[in-house]
Amino acid sequence: MSVKAPSITLSLGLILLLGFTTAVQADESDARRILKSMSDYIGAQTAISFEFDASLGVVTTDGQLLDLASSGSVVMNRPDKMHAKRHSGFADLELVFDGKTLTLLGKNLNLYTQLDMPGTTDDLIDQLQTRYDLPLPAADLLLSASYDQLMKDVVDIKDLGVGVVGGVECDFLAFRTEEVDWQIWIARGEQPYPCRFAIASKLLPNAPTYVVQTRAWNTGSAAAKDDFVFSNSTNAEKVELGDLKGANGLPDNFTKGETE
Repeated sequence: MSVKAPSITLSLGLILLLGFTTAVQADESDARRILKSMSDYIGAQTAISFEFDASLGVVTTDGQLLDLASSGSVVMNRPDKMHAKRHSGFADLELVFDGKTLTLLGKNLNLYTQLDMPGTTDDLIDQLQTRYDLPLPAADLLLSASYDQLMKDVVDIKDLGVGVVGGVECDFLAFRTEEVDWQIWIARGEQPYPCRFAIASKLLPNAPTYVVQTRAWNTGSAAAKDDFVFSNSTNAEKVELGDLKGANGLPDNFTKGETE
């Protein structure tokens, strides 16, 4: 006689109901204070390095939700230096920014492109997002004044107490806008760095999410060292940005549809 497996959907539903019927700390002022302390702490650092794991949720035209996973690292020296790496199953990308030029290297393709981009790391983050549609993982969290950017259009704020991410005890906060729900886990103590950041769209079916979780977070003299100079040691061929496949975070067999 066969035994029917329990309903996964029902099980998850019960877990969610149980989780949210417990007491919740919905203190908006505390949530604002904790987020502002993270922003002030990050903004005050001249040198930062960390590693990350990220998951980008995409929805197919037939409604299937898929997660594209990647890992990487970031080294940043304010005001105008950054070196980031992101490795996935379909791309192995490296970004080098020296305050004047942005270099993107597709290590798996042995191709690179360069863009004139004078300015600060804040300028770099803004240009990559708004002009080139190439957002860095957790980029908004690295701005010198991330609080202002994160709080734009927020209509609901919750302090959900304490969570643990990668063994680190964190303050768990949740925020809502008309278009997205986002959550952040911030390390407790004198170094309130972001341990985990998750954002979910409210405009698409299945609420696709983007999640980035950090580890090996270091600042100041403990941060990883870098010269932020692109060295074409593999004799990579220079191409236009559009020819650098995988730079937008999608495999070749994925194409963007119309935004709903």
